[in-house]
Amino acid sequence: MSPYPIDEKFRAFGWHVININGHDFNEMEKAFNEAETVMQKPTMIVMRSTKGKGVSYMENGVDWHGKAPNDDEYETAVKELKAYLAELEG
Repeated sequence: MSPYPIDEKFRAFGWHVININGHDFNEMEKAFNEAETVMQKPTMIVMRSTKGKGVSYMENGVDWHGKAPNDDEYETAVKELKAYLAELEG
């Protein structure tokens, strides 16, 4: 049996479910604050995200799950992530 849609399955068992973009820190903060207000039942935060987000050769690549980059790949990743962070910070 498939676990999806996971949010609906947890709702069916009485959980408070919050769905967010797992790359949006503002949504995360809002979800954590909301979760703290829910009493009398458990809360689940479903963070939809992209594997390897922000690194060109890793994004959506299942091969990178649990695999460390070599030195050149690491340097490329750091450079791309710093550029991505600078873009987010405006």
